[in-house]
Amino acid sequence: MRTHVSLRSLRSPRRPRLWFEILLIAVSYWLYSLVRNAVPEQKAAALRNADWIWSLEHTVGLAFEESVNRAVNSVTWLIVSMNYYYATLHFVVTIGVLVWLFRRHPGRYAATRLILFATTAVALLGYYVFPLAPPRLMNGGSFIDTVLLHQTWGSMASGNFKHMSNQYAAMPSMHIGWSLWCGLTICALATAPWAKILGALYPVATLVVIVATANHFWLDAVGGAACLMFGAALSYAWYGALPHRLPRRVPPRGTAPAPVNDEALPSQPTAP
Repeated sequence: MRTHVSLRSLRSPRRPRLWFEILLIAVSYWLYSLVRNAVPEQKAAALRNADWIWSLEHTVGLAFEESVNRAVNSVTWLIVSMNYYYATLHFVVTIGVLVWLFRRHPGRYAATRLILFATTAVALLGYYVFPLAPPRLMNGGSFIDTVLLHQTWGSMASGNFKHMSNQYAAMPSMHIGWSLWCGLTICALATAPWAKILGALYPVATLVVIVATANHFWLDAVGGAACLMFGAALSYAWYGALPHRLPRRVPPRGTAPAPVNDEALPSQPTAP
């Protein structure tokens, strides 16, 4: 009986602790980077898989990455902007959404954070079982490595940073997994129409960027979306509801658990 009560308490929304969340995120990202880069690069297999993906996309008539890569690269200011987008927003926007959730939606924070963590964790399995070279590293390909060409800062897979990161971990794309997580979270919880629009556009823009910079095939984006679906299913199984169905506010720790929904709570505008 006590075990059942304890489990129910763990699954109830609680106010997150700032120090614990900072420590958890820092340690989790360090472990993710460590494991991702420790996965054997398996260059030969990664290149074979890239050829297979490229052939499959040609078979279905959706092998458009090279055309996008070359077209966008012809506009220097645009491709340079996309290089910096790829290198920075992946982290900046994700951290920003986590901070916003912590401050404005503490009751939904843990469930939404679980989706992000589970999405990232299952991606590690993909890197191990399906090593994949990005388009820019394909044998005999005519893709342009835009970071290398324009000497922009920030890529862990080009220039002097390439020895610090596993370059053959393109499937699934966590740029897509994380951007979808950000976009869907904003669309579900923000109240301002402009915030919802930006949330919806963010993963779309990210898809264009990862293709234009030749860092991913579009099928890598499908893999990232599949990982997010796994994360959402796990969070739902644990909390019994999707994050937006959980209460926005929660009582301090040590008090009674929050209700499953917040229909009884007074309606207040939520800042995006």
